[in-house]
Amino acid sequence: MRELPAAAQEERRRQVIGLREAGLIYGAIAAQVGLTQTGVFDICKRFAAHGEAGLKSGARGPEPGSGRLLDQRQEAEVRALIRSHLPDALGLPFALWSRAAVAALIEQRCGVRLAVRTMGTDLARWGFTPQQPLRRAYEQQPAAVRHWLRHESGHRGAGPAGARGDLLG
Repeated sequence: MRELPAAAQEERRRQVIGLREAGLIYGAIAAQVGLTQTGVFDICKRFAAHGEAGLKSGARGPEPGSGRLLDQRQEAEVRALIRSHLPDALGLPFALWSRAAVAALIEQRCGVRLAVRTMGTDLARWGFTPQQPLRRAYEQQPAAVRHWLRHESGHRGAGPAGARGDLLG
């Protein structure tokens, strides 16, 4: 019955109540409407306790925001710290922000230990998305690198590292 729209669920519940009021037993009602006997019994119990209102479909699942370990103030503090500081400036052993770095920050500031695997969900909800590093630096100057390699570094060409004697092998 869960796959049905809310209106169809409510109509099926009304059918169950109508058949029950007509004197049918739970097993016969279940067979006729395609539910289990327990489902039919639960519908009848809800109707007895709440009347027509008990037949209405309600919101499913937990309330939005329930089950979170950080309150809104703590989340705002963590977001502000991520935006304004690098992890090493906050005494964390990370150079850049990662899920592990954010989890360590939350444990340090809020005293709450969160799993690293859930940090991606929290970061996405806060508007932070993963970034891929660029393959090539903007400031790269290939001609200057070639000049340095040929004239200043002592590096004279390709070959095994131990053969040149200029690199530690």
